[in-house]
Amino acid sequence: MTVRTGYPDMNSIKTSYYKKNMIQILLIPVFLLVTACTAIGPPTVARDRFDYVNAMSESWKRQMLLNLVKIRYLDAPVFLDVASVINQYSVEGEISLGASWSDTITGDSQTIGGTGKYSDRPTITYAPLSGARFTQQLMTPIPVAAILSLLQSGYPADFVFRIGVQTINGVNNRFGGQIMQRRADPEFYELLRTLSKIQHSDGLGMRVKSKDDNSAVVLFFKSDAGVDLSGELALVQKILQVSLIDSELDVVFGSVPKNDRELAIQTRSMLQIIVELASHIDVPTRDVAEGRVYAVPKESIPDFPDLITIHSGSEHPVDSYAAIRYHNLWFWIDDLDLDSKRIFAFTMLLFSLTETGGDQRTPIVTVPTN
Repeated sequence: MTVRTGYPDMNSIKTSYYKKNMIQILLIPVFLLVTACTAIGPPTVARDRFDYVNAMSESWKRQMLLNLVKIRYLDAPVFLDVASVINQYSVEGEISLGASWSDTITGDSQTIGGTGKYSDRPTITYAPLSGARFTQQLMTPIPVAAILSLLQSGYPADFVFRIGVQTINGVNNRFGGQIMQRRADPEFYELLRTLSKIQHSDGLGMRVKSKDDNSAVVLFFKSDAGVDLSGELALVQKILQVSLIDSELDVVFGSVPKNDRELAIQTRSMLQIIVELASHIDVPTRDVAEGRVYAVPKESIPDFPDLITIHSGSEHPVDSYAAIRYHNLWFWIDDLDLDSKRIFAFTMLLFSLTETGGDQRTPIVTVPTN
């Protein structure tokens, strides 16, 4: 005969208690896992965006410096663009729970198990600069309007023209390339000094006007600049062989103007600019003597030092703005050399001015964070 006392069985109470606690223990890691998966996306934006920007910026500087050195050593330049960056994060987890109870307290057993997985899978696509894009971006002269726009943006005339212009109305700039190596005409530096003085006195400007159903760029000299610039304007007319009767000149691309009311500017291509900068690299005299690299005569012009200073040596530089290793030598730009850093950064900026249209291969950064 079975006697019911009305009181619950103690083993049933313990079993229910253990089950309840085991479920709670299971739910805690599941909750944490779900929370981690939903929150992994936003924190990666601040980190990845700036980390990739810094990485691409540093690699761009090193690539530019490497190509300068390669051209100096008559090696073929190769530019590799970062076409896309895809980074994918994933967090996976698995938790298993097993528990069994016997009729006695000593027979109880519990089992908890869990696994987790974190993965970071970046995929970076590179696109070499070749074919039509190479011709367009490296061998096409920078548009004249873009050069004059830099003056309007506040860049000094002597700075912009010395880098980006080869000839102004037949007055030639220096060129350090081996094949077309030549010194600048003495009048060129005098012209740059004069234009810079006029610009600093707010006496130089540009505008776009309609001409024969087309847009034409006009460079004009202000007569109300507040400073007497008659001597400077007379010198500009003498060097360029132009007439400033109404204080403005039509600007065209070319080396020789068709009349005295026209300013013919032959701008440089990016390849010409790179060749010019490469001629200023400090190469070992041993490499010149052995015929590994061509010699470049030095110019000593007051107020016009070397465009850029790029050092070379056998030891890794201690404090550099950009440094690369080539032919068992280190080449670098000193981080304390502000003038060289400014020229180098400006050269990379000019790359964007050569992107005149077509297929723009801007790096795409896609970061799935499931």
